[in-house]
Amino acid sequence: MRLLLTTLNAKYIHSNLALRYLYESGRRAGLSADQLYVKEFTINNEAGYVYGEILRGQFDIVCFSCYIWNIRQICDLAADLKKTQPSLIILLGGPEVSYEADAFLQQNPWADGILRGEGETAFEKLCADLQSGLSVKGCLSGLPSLIWRDGDCIRDNEMGEVMEMAALPFPYENLPPAEDKVVYYEASRGCPYRCSYCLSSLEKTIRPLPLERTLSELSWFLDAGIRQVKFIDRTFNFDKQRAKSIWQYLIDHDNGTTNFHFEICAALLDDSCLKMIAGARKGLFQFEIGIQSCNAAALAAIDRVEDMARALKNIRSLVAMGNSHIHVDLIAGLPYEDYESFALSFDTVYELGADNLQLGFLKLLKGTKIREQAEEYGYLQRSYAPYQILASRWMSALDMDRLAEIEAVLELYHNKGGFSQTVQMMIAECFDGSAFGFYEKLAVFFYGQGFQHRSHKKEDLYRILLLFVEHTVSSDVIKERAGRLLMEDLEKTMNFDAVKKFYKKGWNLQWK
Repeated sequence: MRLLLTTLNAKYIHSNLALRYLYESGRRAGLSADQLYVKEFTINNEAGYVYGEILRGQFDIVCFSCYIWNIRQICDLAADLKKTQPSLIILLGGPEVSYEADAFLQQNPWADGILRGEGETAFEKLCADLQSGLSVKGCLSGLPSLIWRDGDCIRDNEMGEVMEMAALPFPYENLPPAEDKVVYYEASRGCPYRCSYCLSSLEKTIRPLPLERTLSELSWFLDAGIRQVKFIDRTFNFDKQRAKSIWQYLIDHDNGTTNFHFEICAALLDDSCLKMIAGARKGLFQFEIGIQSCNAAALAAIDRVEDMARALKNIRSLVAMGNSHIHVDLIAGLPYEDYESFALSFDTVYELGADNLQLGFLKLLKGTKIREQAEEYGYLQRSYAPYQILASRWMSALDMDRLAEIEAVLELYHNKGGFSQTVQMMIAECFDGSAFGFYEKLAVFFYGQGFQHRSHKKEDLYRILLLFVEHTVSSDVIKERAGRLLMEDLEKTMNFDAVKKFYKKGWNLQWK
């Protein structure tokens, strides 16, 4: 029996934590490294390459980990594998197939079963049953949380019990992390909030790993000199004392190299937390903070209860410290948020000065409350994953498209860095302090000139910004200041040889 655990990651630097949990569970059940395999690909790999790599393995069972970013390609890949290997058992798991699973099996006859929800306990049982010599059909018929195909029938086994976190295997016991990839880790499952667009809202409890075990595993990462450990906990600081214990441990045992990423609720921070974080080495921590909107009606509609004033105040404090990378999120398309309201949210959040502002777009994920409210809110969404909305009662399709253009230039001129002095001056002097107004007009210029039709070297982005200044600003004084600040930004950002090359070519766009 040869069993493969596989997926298509969004990027090469990503790794799949779920596969590692399942692999360790299978090894616990007695499968050897010659029976159980893990292969990770990316959505950018050529389809024939992935197909061939799996086909040549001559596996008996292939298990795919499915998400919104890979489900369409996995469906095509799995269908091809089934055509050429009719006896191959194909099982699926992950958030994209755990909901509406019966309909998925009806629509995709190549799929033999879907393991819904958490899979570690059920997968360990599957491997143990296979080791005992039980037939595949016998294994599937008794597997908790499985919905599966039995001839022309679809059987729905009962959902299994939620596992105790202490029973969760350490995911890197037999599969050490690759040096060139982000290492994912979780110290808890569940979330205290019930945001209607989020799958984590469906889990009614928060289950932390025992603290002593968490610290021990973090020590393993520190000793290994891992470059970055990214916690996937939905709200890492749901328990203030627990979060402080972990942060203090990492500060006390800092190896000078490893960076730890946390998704936190800023409103839950207090002065003692902020004081502790202020004492961390620069680069030790980075924080991702979902604000989503500053519109009270929008937040109420998505069941997001938070002290917004406190959250914004604490984010300003984190930014002012200057020792941690701060990433904040907004979501376009929430209920009761129109274009003008979103502009106000954008300006409020941009003013915080975070290193990265992600302008995301609402997605109606399978299983979420807001997906069920689509008709109520007038949502039009893409019929395929990731089910991003196209319009709502408050946002027209053109409004959403305008925001997509703004998101594109925000990524180029803010999140990727290198233009801070120039952009800050332009916002203050030419747009009355409105960052949204600046990026909105920059997007109109960028797309109006056709610059979206090709990728750009960093140096050409400076030339484009100068063209924007020349087309937008009437004051010669502001133009001169913008040109000077742009050169200072360029010299701070690009290496010496690149700056020399830039000076030699001048401001003209070389490819026009």
